[in-house]
Amino acid sequence: MKLADVLTPRASLWVLLLLVACVLSAEFGVVTTRPGAAQAAEDPSAKSTAARDDDRVAEGARDAEAALGAEQEDGAAAEEADQNTEAGAAGAEKMEISIRELLMKGGYLMLPIAAMSILTVTFFAERLLGLRRRKVLPAVLVSRLGTLGEKKGGLDPRRAYKLCQQYPSAAANVIKTMLLKVGRPQAELEHAVSEALNREAARLYANVRWLSLAAGVTPLMGLLGTVLGMIKAFLATASLPTGANKAEALAEGIYQALVTTAAGLSVAIPAAIAAHLFEGRIQNLLRELDETLLGLMPQFERFEGRLRVSKDQIEAPPAYSPPVVVEVRRPEVEAAGSEGRSAAGSEGRSAA
Repeated sequence: MKLADVLTPRASLWVLLLLVACVLSAEFGVVTTRPGAAQAAEDPSAKSTAARDDDRVAEGARDAEAALGAEQEDGAAAEEADQNTEAGAAGAEKMEISIRELLMKGGYLMLPIAAMSILTVTFFAERLLGLRRRKVLPAVLVSRLGTLGEKKGGLDPRRAYKLCQQYPSAAANVIKTMLLKVGRPQAELEHAVSEALNREAARLYANVRWLSLAAGVTPLMGLLGTVLGMIKAFLATASLPTGANKAEALAEGIYQALVTTAAGLSVAIPAAIAAHLFEGRIQNLLRELDETLLGLMPQFERFEGRLRVSKDQIEAPPAYSPPVVVEVRRPEVEAAGSEGRSAAGSEGRSAA
């Protein structure tokens, strides 16, 4: 059988179409498998765009890796900080010392500072008790003097003096001085009152000055102790051998030196506050006392040039005067007595 007999026209057409399809498929596969290469070979701009895309992808990968590494580093740093904080807290707990040990490290200048603290507490308590109103200007004394002045005839110096003796105070001392000058000229009376008032004011201010002294001197003592302590600290630091931890030694010396300053300020601040409060109270009480004296002085103007008394006279009790006995007779008794006297007289004349 010949090939021409087998390949009919229709079969030949199918074979031709099959061959064409095979050729096209083979050619398409070659084109589709390397489109980028062909396009790159044909278009240079496409090649550069692809390169930029690759660079961007690589840069993004590097950024992601860097971010991941930074997060890991931050976590490690946070853990290290926590560890350092815990270690610092543990070290601080170990470095805590008691107040007694801290004061003992202040040196010898802590002794005068302690003495000033005792002095401050003592005079604070003394002035707190001594500046009570009943010790300076008793309200009962003022009211009773006013009552005496309202009586008929005015204020009696002797009774006022006895009243001042019942209520001993700064006001009573000044009023007694004024009463002893009753009858003298008004200028002399005012001068005596002013001197007595100044004496009482000085007495009230006397112990407050110790508080002012403590407020001014104690910080200077603390500063002196700090300066001496820092000198010793720097000297000890300079004497350390090479390679020693000088910063730690210097820090220890400085904190010990600052103890005296802290102690001095702890004493001076309360002393200054107490002195200021006491001075204000004294001024208020003296102002009230001055107003009371100004109200009493007109009561003694009527005695000027007419009455002068001494301390012995005004303190002495009133002189004793015997009672006067008055004989009272009834009229009948007097008549009988006169008749008896007349009869006796006539008998005597007759006998003579």
